[in-house]
Amino acid sequence: MRDVDVLVIGSGAGGLTAALACAQAGKTVVVCEQHYMPGGWCHSFPLGGFQYSPGVHYVGDLGPGGDMRAVYEGLGLAKHLTWLELNPDGYDHVLIGDDFKFDIPSGFETFVSRLIDTFPAEAAGIRAYMGTLRSVAEELKANMGKSRKRDLLSMPFRTPNLARWGMRPLAHLQNKYLKDPFLKAVVTIQAGDHGLPASRVPVALHASVVNHYFEGGWYPKGGAQAIPKAYMRELKRHGAEVLLETEVAKILVDSSGDRPRATGVQLSNGDEIRAGSVISNADPDLTLRSMLGLEHVSSKTAKKLNKTKWSLSNLSLFGAVDMDLEAQGYDSGNYWYNRTTDIEATYAEAERGSCLKNAEYEAMFVTFTSLKDRSKVKGTTHTFEAFNLITPDVFKKYAGSFGSRPEDYSEMKKHVLGAMLKTAEHVVPGVTDNLVFSDIGTPATNRYYVKSVDGNMYGTEKSAWQVGPWAFQVRTEVKDLYLCGSATLGHGVAGATMSGLVAAAKVLRKPMKELLSHHDGDTVLWPADDVSQWPERAQKAVATAKKKTVRQAASA
Repeated sequence: MRDVDVLVIGSGAGGLTAALACAQAGKTVVVCEQHYMPGGWCHSFPLGGFQYSPGVHYVGDLGPGGDMRAVYEGLGLAKHLTWLELNPDGYDHVLIGDDFKFDIPSGFETFVSRLIDTFPAEAAGIRAYMGTLRSVAEELKANMGKSRKRDLLSMPFRTPNLARWGMRPLAHLQNKYLKDPFLKAVVTIQAGDHGLPASRVPVALHASVVNHYFEGGWYPKGGAQAIPKAYMRELKRHGAEVLLETEVAKILVDSSGDRPRATGVQLSNGDEIRAGSVISNADPDLTLRSMLGLEHVSSKTAKKLNKTKWSLSNLSLFGAVDMDLEAQGYDSGNYWYNRTTDIEATYAEAERGSCLKNAEYEAMFVTFTSLKDRSKVKGTTHTFEAFNLITPDVFKKYAGSFGSRPEDYSEMKKHVLGAMLKTAEHVVPGVTDNLVFSDIGTPATNRYYVKSVDGNMYGTEKSAWQVGPWAFQVRTEVKDLYLCGSATLGHGVAGATMSGLVAAAKVLRKPMKELLSHHDGDTVLWPADDVSQWPERAQKAVATAKKKTVRQAASA
């Protein structure tokens, strides 16, 4: 048994951020991670001789004045990271059927102008719709942290768009201002970044997600693993420990006072670590029900856990293809495909789980990681990742079977591979015939590696009454126990990172601004598609990698 100031459960973006902020404040910190590598959804893994990053496809707000830029610089991480800007003329490509394409560009005004150029008859509605989204996002950001009664009472006057539209379904806003089904599909398709259709997602949530990318998207050079690697270097420099393959079985509690107090954790091997504060980056259900025990929380919290809905999950295709994608016009942008303009039907099918049996799928998100990071190109062999939404419910029967999956699981994966490749043909014709490597991940895979409830992708479902004030709060009713991660302030890299900062601020009793005072390097941004703008040494590395053959790439 040993004593530390702060014990962090889980090494996702939230946990690593909380740990680093506490360590930089002079606290002794230990992070316990059940996986054999750090990062949570931000980790990368080798498969078939290639590298894949299942949870990071782009990060926004890294330009001048961006929130994520301020965080990485303020925590002293910027010097360890290089960010590659996705194609500014189309960081997201929208493909509807086989004939319609729209490129979402960097820059809010550029985006609005392109929408109007494409749908000139709806110019007024486009301006009103997009302006409302941006206003809601800005008002939401300005209102963060305001909880005093007078602040809440004055909210309708300070934040009129947020008050009017914030909790209403996105579809209501779209139906007020937009008519063309292709236009609606274009401004809805990024809903895949939060996992809910327009009929169910609150305007405030969708607005905050798309606003995060209005000025473009960036990918970490080296893949997602570059993010936890940067944290690990700084954590080590500040004396913090990250214990891998170290699963927390129980949160220790002292119930002798006026309310329960977290005093540390017991590991799965029986060892105990005492701590002044415990911050859990695990899902609240795992934290409060499994590790803490519902006997230590109020009936209100127990009811909240029992009623909580968790987000959709994903079927994942990790592949490599021998095709000269650059010559065919593909670039670093993400490709969002939907068979029809009916995005709503795509989500309905995912929530039913019926798509598991389909010969091909209604929708797919495809990203070419070797075009985002040209240093990963091997000859003409490119890596790609493709995802399709699905309810995790149909995979519950496979819980606990990792390493000894039943035969029907293997048969299901074969079918899913065929269906996903057939769908991917709409994005990259010829991908099946030129495939070098492929493998499939499922919600059961997610559950094993990141311990999310049932293998969900975004924590709690981001529906009304599960976000904002109704989300799980960072400070729990158990003294010295805090939560961070995608079920609290927000999901994705940005949301989880911010939640970790808030958790650290509460533990340290310091304002967040004070935690971001370790700037010792500026953010490094390179264009993903123009290697000629990279430093000479990096250009040479790309040139060398391109000379490798397919055989060398597969056996590397």
